[in-house]
Amino acid sequence: VQLQAFGGASVQPGGSLRLSCAASVSGRTVTIDTMGWYRQTPGKQRDLVADISSGGMPNYADSVKGRFTISRDNAKNIVYLQMNNLKFEDTADYYCRAHAHYFTSSDERVVLGAWGQGTLVTVSS
Repeated sequence: VQLQAFGGASVQPGGSLRLSCAASVSGRTVTIDTMGWYRQTPGKQRDLVADISSGGMPNYADSVKGRFTISRDNAKNIVYLQMNNLKFEDTADYYCRAHAHYFTSSDERVVLGAWGQGTLVTVSS
């Protein structure tokens, strides 16, 4: 599974951005499961921002509830993060994450995980 993220930019406080991340698979019949977004600032760990199950159930970090909305297009294997009312503390590198699985010829379920490259979101005045 390969992930490619788009949409990072510089924005003023109170502004909005939408991040996109497209998952591509090749070879085996791979099913994309949970997709999500994490963020990281220098010297700190990478933290979950939001994720969404294949069935569309979202999960948000408390710090972004009510401001960010995660969604996905299962047909295109794309996950979106709509970020509204951005704050200075939202400044970070944002990474998309996907979990996936496939079955081997002996019917064994193999779980995969992938990270996209970071896309920088800067909130500044």
